[in-house]
Amino acid sequence: MARSAWPILVALALLPAWQSPLAAAPETLETLDLRPPSRPAAEDSAAAPEEDEAAAVPPEAMPAPPLRPETLPETLDGAPAAEEGPALGPETNLPLPRFVSLASDEGNVRRGPSLSHRIDWVFLRRDMPLQVTAEYGHWRRINDSEGVGGWVHYALLSGVRTVIVGEGGTALRVAPDPEAREEAMLEGGVIARLGDCTLDWCEMSAGGYSGWAPKTDVWGVAADEIRG
Repeated sequence: MARSAWPILVALALLPAWQSPLAAAPETLETLDLRPPSRPAAEDSAAAPEEDEAAAVPPEAMPAPPLRPETLPETLDGAPAAEEGPALGPETNLPLPRFVSLASDEGNVRRGPSLSHRIDWVFLRRDMPLQVTAEYGHWRRINDSEGVGGWVHYALLSGVRTVIVGEGGTALRVAPDPEAREEAMLEGGVIARLGDCTLDWCEMSAGGYSGWAPKTDVWGVAADEIRG
């Protein structure tokens, strides 16, 4: 098949989080509406709506857990800092760090683990992969593929695994082999559902196409992670 005939999945508006303060229309994996992954919270405007967080766990029903100074020393801005490098999260007993995805069309990212902390960022792409690096009560400290992050309520996160394609794009192949036939080309910024992984390759699907791509071409899976 000639290269010009390959299906192309294009990231039309992928911009760094700090470049675009505007949200776009809702997005799903099937439609591949590629909005900027996040926007900074306005410095001089009211905080973004809290419907998702408040609906998930009303503030009055979610008292903040007591601080544990011996494991969570306070940072300069008053937020408790999570212990660095634990093998398992103190709240879930799940590995840290680990990958998850955004379960909502919009998620407020706060400076600290409570509703009283200011919103620094608003993530705008449902299913975008995120990395959990710390836990505190109902809150998780996360970052995206560009290193932007903060604290989000656990109800805004999903265990469904996704990856985001790097700037150079990647080819989906019928087998985990660089000589295997190409099924489709994924442009940088496309979010794909993650499937099985070997040490060097991962199976993924996006826009109705599925195939294998090198791990090094995507973000959202650990270098030594094997799935299947």
